[in-house]
Amino acid sequence: MSQNAELRASAAEQVTRLLTQLADLEELRAELEEDEYEDSKADTLQQLEEFKASLARMAAGDVTLVDDLECIRLATQAAVSRAFQTPEILRMFALKQPMQLRERLTVLQRDRKLGKGIAAATYSVEVVEILTALKKLGGDLSGEERAFLQDNITSGLAAFEKVVDEA
Repeated sequence: MSQNAELRASAAEQVTRLLTQLADLEELRAELEEDEYEDSKADTLQQLEEFKASLARMAAGDVTLVDDLECIRLATQAAVSRAFQTPEILRMFALKQPMQLRERLTVLQRDRKLGKGIAAATYSVEVVEILTALKKLGGDLSGEERAFLQDNITSGLAAFEKVVDEA
């Protein structure tokens, strides 16, 4: 089965699942608390809206399987070159999870301010890895973050950035 056929089949399954979920909610409405029903319905409608937007991007050629494969290829390159020392950050990069990367950065910064047991070197390495991953995923970095990255980037991550920029 071609990638396009697999994508079409997956999209059909997704829309069927969401529509069945809505139908089931309507069927079980009398058995559910009103707020539980409303929350579940709103969640399902939100998923449908996100799916619709995703389909529109795919139809416009804005998102392809190649984009996801390219991100995985870059993460593999980073792992092979040992650019990243923190597997969890590499995983978030490979799975294109900028929100989780931002959350990890926030936790690191908070723990550092509170004096929790993270060594300065470990802190710098993880922050640089997160900022590099965010940058490669197209995220916006603040001026302070760009300066921190420039001042603390390791040779491995600098080489990784160069390979990615040339790809």
